[in-house]
Amino acid sequence: MMGAWFELALVCLVILFPFSAVDKIIHWNDAMKQAETTPLPFMRTLMVVAIVVEFVTPVCIVVGWERQAAAFVLAGFCVMTAVLYHQFWRYPDFWAAGDSVARSHFWDFLKNFGLVGGLMFVMVS
Repeated sequence: MMGAWFELALVCLVILFPFSAVDKIIHWNDAMKQAETTPLPFMRTLMVVAIVVEFVTPVCIVVGWERQAAAFVLAGFCVMTAVLYHQFWRYPDFWAAGDSVARSHFWDFLKNFGLVGGLMFVMVS
């Protein structure tokens, strides 16, 4: 049995995902516009899969049901999201002064991989 601090850390690690799923549902059209920026087929189906992943895997991780498998799936989701939707390297203004879309994507890319690192700890726990 893990301690209370470990359980709190798990909640902190995954808390953003259910909110992201709700955001996708509430702002479906905006989410689809972003999703359609990739060359992947069947975007509506993939969006539904993303919503299910963002709802189900955090619950599995927190309650301990198939925790390592759920962490693996969610880590893969984070990698795919980073690579497909946060391609900071495609923006020519990355190093420009002031606010930059590229830098925003850069930080989101790194945050996704920070989450992957946390989820990898869950996979080996």
